[in-house]
Amino acid sequence: MVMEKHICPYGLKSKELLESNGYQVEDHHLTTREETDAFKEEYDVKTTPQTFIDGKRIGGHDDLREFFGKKQPDKNKKSYTPVIAIFATTFLMAISGSIAIYDIIDNETVFRLFIAFSMCVLAILKLRDLESFTIEFLNYDLLAQKIVKYAYVYPFAEAFVGIAMISGVMIWLAAPIALFIGSVGAYSVYKAVYVDKRDLKCACVGGNSNVPLGAVSLTENLMMIAAAIWMLAA
Repeated sequence: MVMEKHICPYGLKSKELLESNGYQVEDHHLTTREETDAFKEEYDVKTTPQTFIDGKRIGGHDDLREFFGKKQPDKNKKSYTPVIAIFATTFLMAISGSIAIYDIIDNETVFRLFIAFSMCVLAILKLRDLESFTIEFLNYDLLAQKIVKYAYVYPFAEAFVGIAMISGVMIWLAAPIALFIGSVGAYSVYKAVYVDKRDLKCACVGGNSNVPLGAVSLTENLMMIAAAIWMLAA
């Protein structure tokens, strides 16, 4: 489908997939809703694009991937990929920040900025869909289960601590907040995963994620505790 207000992304993906496998593509655009509906009715299909090779219909984009032996991504499979991407990016940001400030990689600055940037990014991901975050968070956080409003406050507190660490402002308030939410969070995760042996999703990157609850969420909370100790000792 290539219309005035819509270009089918799966059509572009299918075309690229064919060309990357050495095929010459004769691309036929469906430019109106009527033309699209007529095409679907003619071939008794529910979606576009549809790929034909030597006159034989292969099917839609998923069918084309299977034709080339590519596994379909499992949307329900738990993965640490989102967290790895966040921590790798914030670590490089911290190194860049240290170089920008001191022209060198200062270990203390990298440590501080890495934790601060990570907390800010994780808070943003929670705040982008606060309701979804609270649903996941309430599954395991012990304080939130007693005081539901705490689930709504948590991302704002995390963001505040991260911002305070970057600026060095209001450390006197940020440090105890970090120590409190980090300690409660660490104990809650430890109990849910290692004591109760529950198989849950982590709310660390927001709601509706497929990150498993465990070492990553525990690390996030330990980072907050470490941040609090650093701020109190600074």
